Amino acid sequence: MRVLRVADSLAIVVAVVAAYLVRFGADDRAVVGTFSPTYLAVSVVLVVVWLVSLAAAHVWDRRVLTLGAGEYSAVFTATWRLFAVVAIVLYLAKMDVGRAFLAIAFPLGLALLLLERAVSRRWLRVRRNRGECRTPVLVVGQREHAEGLIREVAADTSRSLGVVGVCVPGGTRDRGEQLLGVPVVGNLASAAQSATDVGAQAVAVTGSDELTAAVVRQLGWDLEQSDTDLLVAGALTDIAGPRIHVTPVAGLPLMQVDPPRFTGPRYVVKSVADWCAALVLTFLVAPVLLLITIAVSVTSPGPVLYTQARIGRDGTTFRMLKFRTMVADADAHVDEVMADGRSGLFYKRRDDPRVTPVGRFLRRYSLDELPQLFNVLGGSMSLVGPRPQVASEVALYDRAAHRRLLVKPGLTGLWQVSGRSELSPDESIRKDVYYVENWTLFGDLVILMRTARAVIAGQGAY
Repeated sequence: MRVLRVADSLAIVVAVVAAYLVRFGADDRAVVGTFSPTYLAVSVVLVVVWLVSLAAAHVWDRRVLTLGAGEYSAVFTATWRLFAVVAIVLYLAKMDVGRAFLAIAFPLGLALLLLERAVSRRWLRVRRNRGECRTPVLVVGQREHAEGLIREVAADTSRSLGVVGVCVPGGTRDRGEQLLGVPVVGNLASAAQSATDVGAQAVAVTGSDELTAAVVRQLGWDLEQSDTDLLVAGALTDIAGPRIHVTPVAGLPLMQVDPPRFTGPRYVVKSVADWCAALVLTFLVAPVLLLITIAVSVTSPGPVLYTQARIGRDGTTFRMLKFRTMVADADAHVDEVMADGRSGLFYKRRDDPRVTPVGRFLRRYSLDELPQLFNVLGGSMSLVGPRPQVASEVALYDRAAHRRLLVKPGLTGLWQVSGRSELSPDESIRKDVYYVENWTLFGDLVILMRTARAVIAGQGAY
C-alpha cells in the first residue's frame, strides 16, 4: 500500500507540474479574480486535495485492489468528482484559473494514475502467482461448505486470498487433519484464537448450523482485538460488487442484489461508444485489412471474406464477417474433421486440416476477426461481449448459457482474454454469463486492454 501511495502521489505531482510548466513556464503568475493566489499555490493545493480525494474513495484499501475494473473505476470517479468540485469552487469564488492548466492536469493525471495502476496490478499479479502478497484467510464452517469456499478461493484468478487454515466442527490442530490440502487448525469455538495462531488477516465464515447470528457477532467482537477482517460468504456466486448492497432490517443485515439490466441509458452509452470506437479502429487498421485481403486472395482460391449465420441478441440471426482462414469448401468437410468423436459445445479442433497456412497465422493473432468491426458498425455486434455462436451450438444451451443472448455478442470478451479455446465449455459459459450480468464501461475498457495483450501473445488461439 505504501508503494501504491507513493506511485499515485508521483503521478499527480508529475501531471500538475507538467500542466504548470506548459501553461506558464518559469513565471509564477497570480490567479485573476476576487481571490488571487499564485498558480504555484494553486498547484500545491490541487495536489493535496487530489490525494485527499483518492483517500476518501478508499483506493488504497487492500480490498479495493481485488476489484479488478472496480479499482480503475474508483480512481476515475474520485478524479472527475474532484475536478467537478474544483470547477464549482472556482466559479463561486470568482477565480479565473486558466482553463488550459486544468485541461492538461486532469486528463494527464488521470492517464498516469490508470497507467500506474495497471503496471502495479501486473506486478502484484506476478507476486501473487508466486504465492506472495496474498491476504491470509482462515475458513470457518461445516466441512462441505468449507471445501466449497476453499475451491472458490483457489479458482479466483486475482489470487488475492490465500487459505492458511480451516476450522470445522470437532476440528483440532493436534490430529494433523487436512481439508483439500489446507490444515484443520481448530473448531468453530476456537476460530478467533486459531486466526491469531496461523497469522490470518481475515476470517471467512461459511454455512454451518452452529454458526448462528449471535455466534458470528461474538466472533466479530473477538476479532476486533487483532484487527482481523470478518468475511461472511453468501450463497450467491458470480455477482459483481456494484450489484450488491447491504440493507439492515431490524439489526439484521440483508444482502440486496440488484437485477442485471439490459436496456436503458447505460446500454445506449455502450452502443454509441462501440460505434465510435469501431469507426476509429476501422480507419486505424485499414492498411492491415488491405494487406490481409491481398495475402488471403493470392495464397488460396476462394473469397476473401467468410460469412456465417450466427445467433445474436435475443436469438436474432445475423451474418458474421471474418477473413477466410480455411479452404473454400471447408464446410463440406465438417463431418470428416469431427469424425474423432470430440465434437460438442464450443469444440474447436487444434490441428484442423482445413486451415490454410495464412489462416493459421491470422487465427493465432485473431486478425481473421478484424472484419467484425463492420458488424459492430452495423449494430449486430458489440466490441465487448459473449462470443457469437452458430444455431447448432445455441440449441445445446441450458438456462445459464441462454443468458448470453441477452446482450449483443462481442468481437472480444472475457472468453478472449481468459484462455480462448483452451477453456472448457463450462468455463467459457461461466465467463460469458458473468460478463452479461455484471458489465460496466470500465470493465469493457479493461477487457479491450487485456485483449491487446492476449492477441500479441497468441495464447489459446488456433
